[in-house]
Amino acid sequence: MEGNKWFIPLIFSTLLIIFFLNSTSKYSFHEIKPDQDLSTFVESKLKTSPTRANSTIPKLAYLISGSIGDGERIKRTLKALYHPLNQYVLHLDLETSEEERNELVKFVKIEPTFVKIGNVRVIERSNLVTYRGPTMVSNTLHAAAILVNEGGEWDWFINLSASDYPLVTQDDLLHSLRTIPRYHNFIEHTSDLDWKEEYRAKPVIIDPGLYSLNKSDVFFVEPKMSVPTAFKLFTGHNF
Repeated sequence: MEGNKWFIPLIFSTLLIIFFLNSTSKYSFHEIKPDQDLSTFVESKLKTSPTRANSTIPKLAYLISGSIGDGERIKRTLKALYHPLNQYVLHLDLETSEEERNELVKFVKIEPTFVKIGNVRVIERSNLVTYRGPTMVSNTLHAAAILVNEGGEWDWFINLSASDYPLVTQDDLLHSLRTIPRYHNFIEHTSDLDWKEEYRAKPVIIDPGLYSLNKSDVFFVEPKMSVPTAFKLFTGHNF
């Protein structure tokens, strides 16, 4: 009786194993190869799009502008910002003396590094620029056109004044921007005008720099205009 005690469980276990082997033999096992389509896995759908931001160092295009007495400050800012991969346009407005403007042109032409690399340009036909006026925008577009036509390939445009000074080196800045996709920009813009609708969209502002050779501040005329309905207004960023 003691020997028969384990007989029935043994028979039952054997039959269970045979049943399992028989059922699994109906299916074939395949080795998953590296080149096999894995589209059924969720992870395969989480692919990041390739970007050249990870493979190349970005190039920046700078406009450094100033007014009367800013010649030396422009030189200082340029030296602090200079990098052979970047492009630079310098502008002293029409309020400065011809002597000061010529001194800036001479500085760029005799600096050995600037001559060798050829990435620094001076706007010799100066514009009269009025702070807060449309002539500031036209001067920025003038510099951007020069950079597009003569500056080769670059990724971001930065608009600075002679009083600006970098807090990091250009190597550090370019390294930080390297991982950012080139189609990103840092311009603040919105169609939510809020208080700007009353104080910036409706007033009629005259910029004397558009018709006069003497520099003076912008002035407002009445009446105010209504907000346009044919298109949508957006507010941007100073820089």
